[in-house]
Amino acid sequence: MTWWHSAVVYQIYPRSFADSNGDGVGDLRGIIGHLDHLEALGVDVVWLSPVYRSPMEDNGYDISDYTDVDPLFGTLDDLDALIAGLHERGMKLVMDLVVNHTSDQHPWFVESRDRTSTKRDWYIWRPAREGFEPGTPGAEPTNWGSFFSGPGWQYDPASHQYYLHLFAASQPDLNWENPAVRREIHEMMRWWVDRGVDGFRMDVINLISKTYPLADGPANGPGGLCYDPSLVVEGPRLHEFLQEMNREVGLADKQLFSVGEMILVDVDAARSHTDPAAGELGMVFTFEHMSIDSAPGGSKWDVVPLRLPALKANLAHWQDGLADVGWNSLYFENHDQPRSVSRFGDDSPEFRVPSAKTLATTLHLLKGTPYVYQGQELGMTNAGFTTIAQYNDLESTRFYAEAVAAGADPARVLDVIGFKSRDNARTPMQWDASPHAGFTDGTPWLPVTPNHGEVNAATALADPDSVFHHYRRLIALRHEREVVRHGRFALLLPEDERLFCYTRTLGEEVLLVVANWSSGQVALPASLPSRDGAELLLGTHASTADDLAGWESRVYLLAQG
Repeated sequence: MTWWHSAVVYQIYPRSFADSNGDGVGDLRGIIGHLDHLEALGVDVVWLSPVYRSPMEDNGYDISDYTDVDPLFGTLDDLDALIAGLHERGMKLVMDLVVNHTSDQHPWFVESRDRTSTKRDWYIWRPAREGFEPGTPGAEPTNWGSFFSGPGWQYDPASHQYYLHLFAASQPDLNWENPAVRREIHEMMRWWVDRGVDGFRMDVINLISKTYPLADGPANGPGGLCYDPSLVVEGPRLHEFLQEMNREVGLADKQLFSVGEMILVDVDAARSHTDPAAGELGMVFTFEHMSIDSAPGGSKWDVVPLRLPALKANLAHWQDGLADVGWNSLYFENHDQPRSVSRFGDDSPEFRVPSAKTLATTLHLLKGTPYVYQGQELGMTNAGFTTIAQYNDLESTRFYAEAVAAGADPARVLDVIGFKSRDNARTPMQWDASPHAGFTDGTPWLPVTPNHGEVNAATALADPDSVFHHYRRLIALRHEREVVRHGRFALLLPEDERLFCYTRTLGEEVLLVVANWSSGQVALPASLPSRDGAELLLGTHASTADDLAGWESRVYLLAQG
């Protein structure tokens, strides 16, 4: 078994974690100053969101130099110190790898704008649509829309052609068909591994292989644009490209951590990418459960109430689908998702703590590698912003502008953004109750969530019954018990609207997880496995009654025989 099967990953979004120099933006020295927090939590791996040189059009996911640190975050020496500090504490560092696209300020792209350059073919350039004047509406080579709205092509007057950008116009897509591009990326990855990095989280990695020839898709968006991501995922050479990367960088040979963010990935594709025999990735991030509260066929902004049976069915589908081949990544939060306690739980003063604990219990007792996003271990909530001016996220502000321009009620649009915006996860980490939550001595780049006086690390560490200490116990349970790591999963009560219950079984050892995903008291059905003689390994409440209190959860080790 590979080492990450027993690991727990902690994601750090650097600009929001801790600011060491008072400029209002988190940095590497700030992270180094809080390594004891991570060690106390007990995590094994730190995934660091991008700290590379960048114009910061998309908060660092638009990279202009893959082998340097942006001065906003510090220096390469600082990064070396972070790697050393983590390794000294028995933790590993995983870097974000963003290689579907670069910044338009990357020297490769700057050079590619010259049609005679040897780097012209490093990006995807195309002439205007036949019969159209270049640069005019509708002249784009295809009708593809970008994930950030608007056309997926940008006209470049200097070279009289368009370049493809599946995200922002400042993020041109690399041409992975070009072997020179792939060699350069492999060399860069090896450079980071030689520096001490222990693996990579690969951003939108299943977009790197395009299906040629590039062609129009069904017009399902404003202006006749096609917003069908199935046209650009899982291209025909994706397996080849990932196998080549694994081989050239030594992902398997060096036991490097690898997880691919994969849009629209299904169980079959995930199995094919994470089967050790395939020689590709250690695991993938799935998105299906992150769409469970969006209307079918709609966007993330088409919010519908969560139905617990649907969420259970999806998570069980992945547990069963990757039971024998591949490996699951387990997450409810990251830098692109709102806070889970506000989204799936109950962030009211009465239930914030128990619901944060119960969400954690439900997730961490599943089979796979759990991910903890910074502040999740404190039960941090959504931001509670009241005006669009408070938002920084490009996706959110563009959606607001377009929706309001199309006649939507601004207050309603703001409510939806307040629930689903990526900025909910990007507010500063709440270290203490001081004016800026201990994040900075300056003015934070994004407003601090108002409840930081009650919800912060200092308070949590001092309270043995806090969300933080519950996470610490969950992580310890995974480290201690083989059944948590490799036990067989079986969903119970699939249609129950309030209870999320399942077992994990390894040999004679059986764990029973019972979780009340509601604020009301719920009786445990007699149809559940008997708890007579069972050992309560972990619970959110002191009670052991047959009824679960609102947002109560328990983990039992059932008696044998």
